[in-house]
Amino acid sequence: MTDETRVEWREWGTDAFDAAGRDRKPVLLWLTATWCDDCHEMAAETFGEPRIAANVGDAFVPVRVDVDRHPRVRERYNMGGFPSVVFTTPAGELLTGATYLGPTGMRQVLERVRETWDEKGEDAGRVPRALADDPTPAGPVDERIEEHIAGQLESQWDPEFAGWGTDAKFPLPRTIEFALKRDRYKATQTLDAIDRNLRDGDGGFFRYAGARDWSDPHREKLLVPNAALLRTYANAYLHTGEESYREVARDAAGFLGEELWSGFAFGGSVGPDGDRRDLTAYAGGNALAADALLTLYAYTDDADARETAQGTLAYLRSELVDEDGRVVHFRDRDEAGEADLLSGAARVAGAFATAAQTTGEGADLAGAVADRTLEVLGDGPALRDGPATGPGLLDRPLRPIDGAVEFADALCDLAALTGEDAYRERAREAVGAFAGAADRMGAQVAGYGGVAARLVGEPLVVAVGTPAGSDLHRAALRIADHEKVVVPDATDAPDGAAVLRGRDHEPVETPRELMDRVAATVEE
Repeated sequence: MTDETRVEWREWGTDAFDAAGRDRKPVLLWLTATWCDDCHEMAAETFGEPRIAANVGDAFVPVRVDVDRHPRVRERYNMGGFPSVVFTTPAGELLTGATYLGPTGMRQVLERVRETWDEKGEDAGRVPRALADDPTPAGPVDERIEEHIAGQLESQWDPEFAGWGTDAKFPLPRTIEFALKRDRYKATQTLDAIDRNLRDGDGGFFRYAGARDWSDPHREKLLVPNAALLRTYANAYLHTGEESYREVARDAAGFLGEELWSGFAFGGSVGPDGDRRDLTAYAGGNALAADALLTLYAYTDDADARETAQGTLAYLRSELVDEDGRVVHFRDRDEAGEADLLSGAARVAGAFATAAQTTGEGADLAGAVADRTLEVLGDGPALRDGPATGPGLLDRPLRPIDGAVEFADALCDLAALTGEDAYRERAREAVGAFAGAADRMGAQVAGYGGVAARLVGEPLVVAVGTPAGSDLHRAALRIADHEKVVVPDATDAPDGAAVLRGRDHEPVETPRELMDRVAATVEE
């Protein structure tokens, strides 16, 4: 972000909090993003005002945080949107916060915080409930989880405009994927609404719609939701055979390549007007993009998608994943990001597991990342979002359900690919860590119901005794179930044949026989 403000900002880190402690001042955190229009406006109009800048410098230790580079800071201090203005004690405990503040609002807040600080000091700070280190609401992983969340697809459905909820509309790719198998009508109606309202002419998707009817699109385009939607439209093509979904997926792949490809990896975002790009190669976003491109390749034989995905995975392997499976959030000329973040590790493990299914290579690295993540982030049955170290509230454990869902999905794939049932059991523990609250979950976390269903039922695993790329292997990839696992060159399948693992069937040798066998199994 260009420095449009008059404030002398510090970088996020221990030094800033140490300085606040020495000077007995509160910390002012300003959470921003390259793609955020309101952040740039606030930089110029609020922090560019000389008197405000002087007051900030006199009474606070100001720290500017790029939320894409520091996702754990974002999760702990986000006030509900960006920019977020957050005031903390020198120990990082929360005093107060807000989203966008104009000059008048900022002057009022600065004065109020100074008065509170002068009166109460560090005693005014508090730790948010999510960081209180309370145990997660554990419970049994059973069929009731999927049933409840499938019911939420109905109860939260917007019959007039499609999507779920009656306020701003987010794309919710994992919810749509869950619905593809449980309520296809709602899934496809939502995909069509996204296509009409959130897809730009360049094939990319806007971040969300500000209104229930999908109007007022927020026009920034971020790698993670775009990659996720690419995969969702590819999966919709798998389930429906509708060419329009394949074309949308291909257009999305084109957007990634034209607008975010840096020559070796994908950047993180494009601003609303296309004039601001963050070309930082984040591990999790690039892994998700590779996963989506390989999914498109699996169903369509799109050679460009495969080539770009393999190039992206090569970058991850060489630059962002160490030999022991340690994933670094990003590396550039000036700095390296945090390592061992759950969201990034989950997506990297998932992407290489998808590569193992589609190209025959990648299970080794997926397993190394999974093993490392379980060792470093395991916290009883749950998983922390990162190491319990760092300034501010980073040493407070946060156990996010979204990261657990993505990682559990990757562990389910790995269990099938490697034959190691321990991965599946660890996935069950991670999902079970939240199962006690499953009856309060809504459609927005439907991915939780999807991975729970994979753990309850008999997984569809197709072991193929032919190499990746053979006709039989390609037919297995095209079985209309995006939750299946395909194992090429499987040792438990006869040469030249395929078997449905764990089911009492004879091997089949042709794509037609395989499709008929799967259809018969579903009918049973």
